[in-house]
Order: sequence, then C-alpha cells, then structure tokens
Amino acid sequence: MIRTEELLLNVGPQHPSTHGVFRIVVQLDGEIITAADPVMGYLHRGTEKLAENLSYTQIIPYTDRMDYVSAMTNNYVLVHAVETLMGLEIPERAEYMRLIVMELQRIASHLVWWGTYLLDIGAMSPFLFAFRDREIIIDLFNELCGARLTYNYMRVGGVKWDAPEGWLEKVRDFIPYMREKLEEYNNLVSGNEIFLARIKGVGAYDAQTAIDYGLSGANLRCTGVKWDVRKDQPYSIYDRFEFDVPTGVNGDCYDRYLIRLEEVRQSLRILEQALEQMPSSGETMGKVPRVVRPPAGEVYARIESPRGEIGCHIVSRGKQEPYRLKFRRPSFVNLQILPKLLVGETMTNLITILGGIDIVVGEVDC
Repeated sequence: MIRTEELLLNVGPQHPSTHGVFRIVVQLDGEIITAADPVMGYLHRGTEKLAENLSYTQIIPYTDRMDYVSAMTNNYVLVHAVETLMGLEIPERAEYMRLIVMELQRIASHLVWWGTYLLDIGAMSPFLFAFRDREIIIDLFNELCGARLTYNYMRVGGVKWDAPEGWLEKVRDFIPYMREKLEEYNNLVSGNEIFLARIKGVGAYDAQTAIDYGLSGANLRCTGVKWDVRKDQPYSIYDRFEFDVPTGVNGDCYDRYLIRLEEVRQSLRILEQALEQMPSSGETMGKVPRVVRPPAGEVYARIESPRGEIGCHIVSRGKQEPYRLKFRRPSFVNLQILPKLLVGETMTNLITILGGIDIVVGEVDC
C-alpha cells in the first residue's frame, strides 16, 4: 500500500506570478491543493496612518503608490472624496482631462494584466505586444505629468495643469491604433486551443459567492452581475457618455479575460466621445482655498478602478489633515476569495487563478 503525506509549500514571497512581495502557503496532497493561506503585509507602509499627519495635497502622491499601475484612479478617488465633503464645483475642462487620463489608465492597466497573465501561463509574445502598446500611454502621461508611473496629477479642485499643445491629438490618434491592436490580440490569443485549455472553466464561482465576498470589477461582472460604479452611481461626468458594461456567464478565468479585453474597447468609446465633447479652452482648477480644510464631518466616495470599486472614507474635524482616512482597495477585497478557489485545484491552476483575479500587491497591503 502506498503511503502519502501532505506537503506544505510556500509560493513566494518572491515568485514571478505574484508580481510583488506576496506569499501563499499551500497544503498539497500530491498535485492537489487541500488548503491555501495567503500571507500579506510585506508591502504594508501605513499609508492611512501617515495620512493623518499630512495635508490633503500631500496625501495625493501616496495614493500613486497603492495601485502603482493605476495611479490616476487612485489620485482621483481621494480628491473626489475631499471635493464631495467641501461641495466644490470642478471646471468643465478639468473634468474632461480627469476622465481622459482615467480611461487611458484603465487601458494601460488592462494591458499590463493581459501581457503578464499570458506570460504567467506560458505565452511570451503577448507580453511584448502589450508593453509595446502600453508604452504609448506611458509616453502620453510622461508628457502630461513628467512621470511614467506615479503621476500625482489630480488636485483638489481640478488637475495640476492643462494638456500641452498637441497632446489631445495624440490621444485621438491612439484610439484607432488601439482598436486595431485589440483585434490582433483577439486573433492571436482568445481562440487559441492551448490557452482555452488552461483557463476555460478554471476558478469558477457564481454570482451569490461573488456578492458574499464583496467582489467588484471583472471579478464580479464575470458572474453576470452588471455592476459598474461609472454606470450605476455615476461620478465626474460619466453620465454623459454611452458605453456598455460587459458581463460574463460562467464566472471563470476565461470570462474575466474576455471582460477586461472588452473594457479596453469600451474605454476607447468613452475617450472618443470625451475628445469630441471637450471644451476647447477653460480653467483646469476650481476656486479652492490655498489651504484645504474640509468642514467637520465624514464622507465615503467610490469609483470604478481597473480592478473594481475603490473607495475613500474621510473623517474630518475641520483641519487641514484628515482625522481618519481609510481606503477600500479592490485588490485586497478581491483576493479574499483565493483560498476558496484553490481547494481541489492543481498547482498549475494556482497561477491561472491568482493571475485571473488581477491584484496589485501595493494595493493589497497599502
């Protein structure tokens, strides 16, 4: 009779598939996972506590470093919460600039996910194509903000400065280019037999499970739940644009993959409309006091980031620093379902499932 023993295996904290400092302790019975325990906290920086001693403008660069592949949306959720508490009116041109950079950021973030996910499960070429196209957006951001990753572009009341001459035309040129590349991505990968065998039916769950775990973004919509904060609780000027919210049916890794590709297409639709509607001139900063002091009270603002719903809860006592600040980070919340999904799966599928959730460790730990 063959005697078997359970094996305890550490994946990480330095592992290519975690894309950051993150560890999963898995119990194995042969090739099958019987239990999984995510260990997080390696990148914890105390951002929320540090914020209690910083002015609101000084907190903005810290949000860049949470989800560092989607700094624009992180910037925005903070300033949006402060503006809501202060009842500020934002100039039209600033609203359009914000929306354009956030949708560009969504595309850039999904390109990072697409390329690295496929690299994780064994395909090299898509990674090169994705980073080639993402580089165009990064160059646009560099031209606009002087930074390639941590932009610090949003301000309470508007944006740091207007677009340089010719910048909006470059964004306009990017739209048809990216549409064409999106078709290439689909032709190259989406129907590939090996790829389908790796992800179709893997990591599946139903809508009730997704809701119970508080999932958002593609992790929620893959189950058929049509929930997108941009559509269902519009903020900024999102209610002026026509776009669809893609959903899945099976709740598996393949549906999450298809949704993210479709979201790139929808972001291009929004960008196209925004460039058409945008006023040709105007202020990019509203009337904001030199020292930002929101009135005493509290506010929770939420937006749709590339990874799902990101929220910011501020408690103010009328001073220039928040009394308390808390972020709802989609990477942290979405990760909670991982142990449930891994039980009964093979080690090979661990990489497929973890990558399909699309976490950024800087946002998991905060």
